[in-house]
Amino acid sequence: MPGGEPSELVATLTVMPAHHVAVLEPELIALLDPQPGETVVDATFGFGGHARAVAERLGRNGELICIDRDPAAGLRWREISGELDSPSRFIRADFADALEGLASQGAAPDAIYLDLGVSSMQLDAAERGFSYSFDAPLDMRMDPTTGPSALQAVNEWTEERLAEVLRDYGEERHSRAIAREVVRRRPMATTGELVEAIRDAVPAAYRFGRGHPAKRSFQALRIAVNDELGALDRALPAAWGQLPIGGRLAVICFHSLEDRRVKRFLGERARPCICPPELPECRCGGRPEAESLARRAVAPSEQEVERNPRARSAHLRAARKLTGERA
Repeated sequence: MPGGEPSELVATLTVMPAHHVAVLEPELIALLDPQPGETVVDATFGFGGHARAVAERLGRNGELICIDRDPAAGLRWREISGELDSPSRFIRADFADALEGLASQGAAPDAIYLDLGVSSMQLDAAERGFSYSFDAPLDMRMDPTTGPSALQAVNEWTEERLAEVLRDYGEERHSRAIAREVVRRRPMATTGELVEAIRDAVPAAYRFGRGHPAKRSFQALRIAVNDELGALDRALPAAWGQLPIGGRLAVICFHSLEDRRVKRFLGERARPCICPPELPECRCGGRPEAESLARRAVAPSEQEVERNPRARSAHLRAARKLTGERA
């Protein structure tokens, strides 16, 4: 696995319960419909919850290609790969880069799925700095061996850039006030310091309202540090281009910025007509490139949310490819 394996990451695997269940697992399996002997790409392996369920359907004649940029996910794959019901391999890379490179590696996937956002494995590892619930070093990198961290963002970005990131990626209504307070308190080294700055920057009603006052800011910084939306914008066409006719693509999102992108991408391919809306009739003779596998985004059941509150904001969209060739 390139990039090294920091020894402290091994400890992050122990915080996950043995009975960990992936979000929307039965719904994903139903829409993706993996068949024995197929090749499926798990582009966000994480703790491997979805991978187990998919491998069970593929059997010994199938193949599961696992992708993740987090070294801890690579360690997890090594731990469970021998227990999976199908042969598998692991690619440690950003999922957009890995998906773009699949064709050159001779892969021919029949289905691809992505489970976006931060994983419980990362959130529950205090030292990773993803959570506002722990006082830990500011980091938030999904690959902690490379790239700028939240520490650099908080201490080096201009007030204007911080406010823009909090507004655009976190939809934070108090973005300017928070950015101003963060800059005033520099330098910062821990998530606890950042939480205190956010608390002091927002009105009292916001501090004691619904949800944690730092939730949106932490989400925004994490998205920016990891370039999550940029990676998604590259990954969707790369994944779609790898699929044959009949191939399936499924994506689980956890906030509206991701979901809007996935909805637009799949919706454009499921729409038959590409004529300008002002034309009175279709003249392009277009055929849909995709078939939506669910009329609308699939949300978790009340029972799942009760078992796992982190699933509350999850939305699953999926489509089958109808026309076109592999990239």
